[in-house]
Amino acid sequence: MLTLTMFFISLFHLLLPTTATFAYNATDIILLDCGAPSNTRSTLDGRNWVADISSRYSPFNDQNSSISSKASHQYSSVPTVPYLSALIIKSKFNYSFHVSPGPKFLRLYFYPEKYSTFNVATSFFSVTANSYTLLKNFSAHMHLMTNEDFLIKEFVVPVWDNEILNVTFIPSSNSYAFINGIEIVSMPSGLYLSGREIPLVAGVVGKSFSLDNITTSLETLYRLNVGGIRIENVKDTGMYRTWGQDEGYLVGSDWTSPLLNKSKPLQFTASTPAYTAPEEVYTTSRMMSNDSSFNSKASMTWKFSVDAGFYYLVRLHFCELLKEVTGPGQHVFDIFINNQTAEKCIDVFSMSGGNGFPMYIDYIVMADNGMQGKDLWLALHPQNAVYVDSFLNGLEIFKLNQSDGNLAGPNPDPISSPAPPVWHQRDEEN
Repeated sequence: MLTLTMFFISLFHLLLPTTATFAYNATDIILLDCGAPSNTRSTLDGRNWVADISSRYSPFNDQNSSISSKASHQYSSVPTVPYLSALIIKSKFNYSFHVSPGPKFLRLYFYPEKYSTFNVATSFFSVTANSYTLLKNFSAHMHLMTNEDFLIKEFVVPVWDNEILNVTFIPSSNSYAFINGIEIVSMPSGLYLSGREIPLVAGVVGKSFSLDNITTSLETLYRLNVGGIRIENVKDTGMYRTWGQDEGYLVGSDWTSPLLNKSKPLQFTASTPAYTAPEEVYTTSRMMSNDSSFNSKASMTWKFSVDAGFYYLVRLHFCELLKEVTGPGQHVFDIFINNQTAEKCIDVFSMSGGNGFPMYIDYIVMADNGMQGKDLWLALHPQNAVYVDSFLNGLEIFKLNQSDGNLAGPNPDPISSPAPPVWHQRDEEN
């Protein structure tokens, strides 16, 4: 049952301006403008980034292994901070951050442009965070899509021992590393790494997978406001996550996107706190057509590019928006991931507590090393109920580290263009 305190928290969260609606207050927020000459610089989103030169985060001998450089060209779509400057790293280089215990978002900002005499096309390097390998022989230049100018790689890294997060850059042989910005933001300890058992979608009934917050790290690949607009990081719930749009990943028909009447507050619960996702995620959704006969023979499908050989955490966000749905069993559908049944006859109204109650479901799926291992498919198929339809409000996909702590995948084939994570962007408004 929704407590009185939670009701007022949800109501307060709804009435505040979106940019001020922080349901979670981060204990750690570090913004490092790498290679910047000044002490503090403001960005377009109102946050201040601290220069890393001779800072408490850099090693004392940083001048021997790195140099600062300014981008030779700045596209109008690229924000000045933190992309105008970069730290060029010639040998192993370590940043050391003292933080509170618990999992952290670690975001690495890259602008693959020419810096002095350094050609980004020849830059290959690895990045580790404590005992985890985040990137290996990585080329930021190869990871950009043709219509993008900069790249953000986001990871979830647990920090417990000595409460220190060491981020180390290691240039490949006869190459160099570079970094434009580093962001560290704390999160609720149980948001993603709760230690609970999560169903494993592998055709084995009853088999599950446990994600603990001690030994598990994640890479965020996709974070989508399904059926809605892009949500910028400052409009997140205090963790500065960016939520992209899902149109580029849909397969087949152009499905509809209804909007909930916001006059009715969302009813957050202890199992789905208000910081789980922005309200905009739960007040928009993508549905099928208004033709029940067509829907009964179709599935709403998305396709995502992933690295083979890894397990993935797939989080689906739901909130029943149809006011016509007034009871259990009226709006029921199946969930398939990689042609495997993840959920049979899901009834969001019944599972969440009613209309306007946000919820999410987690699944673990393995991308094998076969031909299909590079794609992750999600499909929703309606059951024959009062409303023959399926819907989805939001989606997040994370890569899990392998047993040796590795998260790094290969560089993309330069001939092809893989589907980009949500934070690859060309922001024409900047």
